[in-house]
Parts: sequence; structure tokens; C-alpha cells
Amino acid sequence: MAKPVIAIVGRPNVGKSTIFNRIVGERISIVEDVAGVTRDRIYSQGEWLGKEFSIIDTGGIDLGDEPFLEQIKQQAEIAMDEADVIIFIASGREGVTSADENVAKILYRTKKPVLLAVNKVDNPEMRSDVFDFYALGLGEPYPISGSHGLGLGDLLDAAIAHFPDETEEEYDDQTIKFSLIGRPNVGKSSLVNAIIGEERVIVSDIAGTTRDAIDTAFEADGQEFVMIDTAGIRKRGKVYESTEKYSVLRAMRAIERSDVVLMVLNAEEGIREQDKKVAGYAHEAGKGIIIVVNKWDAIEKNDKTMKKFEEDIRDNFQYLSYAPIIYVSAKTKQRLHTLPEVIEKVSQSQNLRIQSAVLNDVIMDAVAMNPTPTDKGKRLKIYYATQVAVKPPTFVIFVNEPEMMHFSYQRFLENRIRDAFTFEGTPIRILTRQRK
Repeated sequence: MAKPVIAIVGRPNVGKSTIFNRIVGERISIVEDVAGVTRDRIYSQGEWLGKEFSIIDTGGIDLGDEPFLEQIKQQAEIAMDEADVIIFIASGREGVTSADENVAKILYRTKKPVLLAVNKVDNPEMRSDVFDFYALGLGEPYPISGSHGLGLGDLLDAAIAHFPDETEEEYDDQTIKFSLIGRPNVGKSSLVNAIIGEERVIVSDIAGTTRDAIDTAFEADGQEFVMIDTAGIRKRGKVYESTEKYSVLRAMRAIERSDVVLMVLNAEEGIREQDKKVAGYAHEAGKGIIIVVNKWDAIEKNDKTMKKFEEDIRDNFQYLSYAPIIYVSAKTKQRLHTLPEVIEKVSQSQNLRIQSAVLNDVIMDAVAMNPTPTDKGKRLKIYYATQVAVKPPTFVIFVNEPEMMHFSYQRFLENRIRDAFTFEGTPIRILTRQRK
């Protein structure tokens, strides 16, 4: 089920990224006191009073050489397209500006709830200045301080009150949901059409939980699949696909609803920086991942071409060493018939549970092969391990001193677990806890 979406909008340098980081609880946007420096992550997850949501920092959506006011306008329109609730941030230090008025005029058109937050109200004496913001015509302004975290609770209370009613996911647990993600022009839409046209029984086109999305359900070899509409393929009205970060944003909505993600690369163009960014989101989200190299028919090949391409992929996507690679052509239908089988296998890996006794045998054998690290004469002791979750498979290892579990040794244990069990196409997570 797709989570509700909050979008943060406002003119530059009002503290959007600071608020974004406060809400998600991590410092993941680059924050400096200079206009226009947000250039890192624009999409993350948050939670308030048990309600989970996604959050967008529109200031990170780079619109290239667009003029200043046009950029703000387009970012506000993106928020109006994508969000369930919009938080419009102004600055209490500068008061109401003409740029604030311009943003407000754009937001008047939306049918979405808009909450006006006045940032940088760092002390009680400044609260009286907030009343000036009633002039924007967006209702009661919420005084907040991003740098001190003041007032954010009231703002989030109001935001979650506007979330749409929760709807149950319309697919059962046996149905595998997958999506195709990747840069514009890698051939996603051609692959979509080729996959569902591969002599399959198409069950239906279903209105997805994401606005304007159409999910396609079909069956292959007795397994039911749902292809999540990858945002941007059938988007009505304005097209923002040419904006790199916007296409990443649209892909995030599809990733969130999927069990398995097909990361599509263009064989003619090779690997680009944005490919790594989108794949990184899917990896962090714990989704099953398959790397699909499309347009394989369009390049000249010899007996070393496939090996060289695989080496490039493994070098650029080192964190995706577990992901299978398939070389296909939407045009000639080359190897497309293998995709449902591989998707099903990756889904099974995502849901695989290992008995604790068997898991601990593997861990203890690994420790015997490569003893645990020491620090200042003290050795890391591993007492036992257990699996606590699936999608992705997640393991907790109980030890004497969690801080002694070095990243490299944790990676060694992960590799031993992968060697012992079939975890093809899925990340696995290892958490270290102190035994009480």
C-alpha cells in the first residue's frame, strides 16, 4: 500500500531542507545557509504518532536553467501533482515576500490541503510577527523553528489529520508486485508492452493506489503478477521526465509499492550516474532487484561483450552483487520469456525464512573459519543469531560488544549466509545487538 505523501514547498533559503531532515530524523539533505544548495536526497520516509508517510523536499528538484520564479512555480506544481498534504514554508525573519505571494497564488489552485509554516521563529518574542502571514490567505500559520525543532509536533499533527483514509492493498500475499524503473529513454514503456504482450493471460487493468497509475495484472505459469505502473509512462498533462530528479521521484512511488524492482539499463548508452541513484533507492528500500539490460539487440557483439558489460555493471553497482543480470530486447522479444521466472525466484528469496538452529550452525562455522576481531585485547563474542523479518530477510546477531562488529566482518558473515542459502536478488540485513 502506498504511504501518504507530504511535500515541502517554498522559496529558496527558508529552511526547507532543515525541516525535511528534522521530520525524517536524519541529516540527509545538504544544508548550508546559502540559497539553492539542496542537491542531495529529495525523498524519504517519516513517521508521526504511528502514521508512516513519504516526504518530498521540492527544493532539491533541479530544474536546470529555468528562471528563479519559474523554478519555484514548477516545484510547487510538482508538489500539487504528487502530494496528499502540502507544507508551504516561509521565513519569519524576512516576513511576507513577493516570492511567498507567488507560491501562495499557485497553491490556491490545488484541491490538496495546504499548511502554512513560518520557519525561523526561534523565540517567543517573534511569534507576534507570524500574524502578518494571514495575508497569504492560506489559513492559520504554524510558527516553527527547524534549527531547534520547535512547533513541528503541532505541524505534523495537522498534516496527518489530512491524510486520506487508509485503503487495504487490493492484492493478496501470493501476488508478486513488480515495477520497471530507470532513466527516461531506456525503453521501459516498450518493455512493459512487450512483457504483457508475451502471450500471457492479462487479468485486468486496475486503478492503482497512486494517482493516475494503472496496474496490470497477469498470470504466467500459474503465478499471479501485478506490474506496478512506473510513474511517467502514462502521466497525464505536464511531463517532467526531462528533469532528472523528478523522474527519480516518480520511480520512488513505484519502488515503494513493489516487491521486486527491475532496474532497466540501456545497452547502447551504458551506465549513467542516475542509474546508480535509482538503484540505490531500491536497495535501501530492501526490495528484490533484477538488473535488466535492454536494447541488447542494438549493439555489436563478440564473445567478450557480455562479460565486459557484466564487469562494468558489477563495478558500478558493487552493492548489488546479489542482483541477477538479464540481457533482453523489447524489440525482438529476446529472453523476455525468462523474466517472470526470475521475478518469482527473487520474490521467493525475499520471503525465505531460515530456522535459527541452521542459521547458527552457519554462523559458528564462519567464526571457526575466520575468528572474530579483537580490540585492545578484547574479542568480539557471537552468542547466537536469529531471523526476525522477511522482505528483506533480516537477521539479528547477539554479541558481547556491538561496537566491535566491524563492517568488514559483518560483510563476511553476510557472504557466508548467502553462500549457505539462496538469497538471489535480495538484499539481506544484519543487525547487531548486545545480549542482555
